[in-house]
Amino acid sequence: MPLRKWFESANYAINGILHAAKTQKHMRYHMYASMLVLILSLVIGVRGTDFLFIIALSIIVISTEMLNTAIEDIVNILFPDYDKRAKAIKDIAAGAVLITSIGAAVIGYIILFKPLRDLFYSGLEVAKQTEDTIAVISLIAVLIMVVITKSLVGKGTPLKGGMPSGHAAVAFSVWVAIVFLSENFVISLLVLLMAVLIAQSRVYVGIHKPWEVILGALLGSTITFALFRLFS
Repeated sequence: MPLRKWFESANYAINGILHAAKTQKHMRYHMYASMLVLILSLVIGVRGTDFLFIIALSIIVISTEMLNTAIEDIVNILFPDYDKRAKAIKDIAAGAVLITSIGAAVIGYIILFKPLRDLFYSGLEVAKQTEDTIAVISLIAVLIMVVITKSLVGKGTPLKGGMPSGHAAVAFSVWVAIVFLSENFVISLLVLLMAVLIAQSRVYVGIHKPWEVILGALLGSTITFALFRLFS
C-alpha cells in the first residue's frame, strides 16, 4: 500500500475513534477508566506480564464498545421505527460490552489487589520505570494528546494540518527524551537542531502556522519532561 494511501486510511480510522468518543458517553467513560487504570498501574509499579494484561484488557473493552456503537448505528439505519428485532440486536451487543467490562474488572482486581494493598500499608511512593520505557510512553501520550486536541479544535486531520503540529510535538518529545537518555550536551544540541528544522519545515511548506508549531513543540516537550521527572 502506498504511504499516502496508508495515511488516508489511518486518518479515517482515527476519525472513527474520535466520532465514537464524541457521540457516545459510555465510550468516553471506558477511555477515561482505561487511562486512569494504566496510569495507576505505572504509579504503583505493575510490570511485565501483568502490565501487558492491563493494556490488553483496556484495548478489548474499548474495541468492544466501538463495535457496539457501530452495530447501534447500523440498526438505527435499518430500523428507523421501533422494532423488537432491533431492540434484541442492540441488547445483545450491549450485553457483550457488559460481559467484557465485568471480566476486565475482575481480572484487573486480581492483578491490582496486592500492589494496592501494599500501597495502603506503606504509603504512596511512585514506582520508577526504565528510561526507555518512559520514552515510549511519552511518545504515545504525545500522539494521543495531539489527536484529541485536533478533534476538539476541529481543524485539519489527525495526521496532517490543524492545531497543534503533530510533527513538532513528536520532534520535541524525542529531543527531551534524548536529553534524559544520553545526558550528552552535543547529542542533545544536535537533536534540538533537528527538531527545530522539522518544526520550521512545517511552516515553510504552508501546512502549519507558526503558533501551531510552537504549541506542538510545547505540548511534546512538556508531556515528555513531566513523565521523565515523575517516573525516572
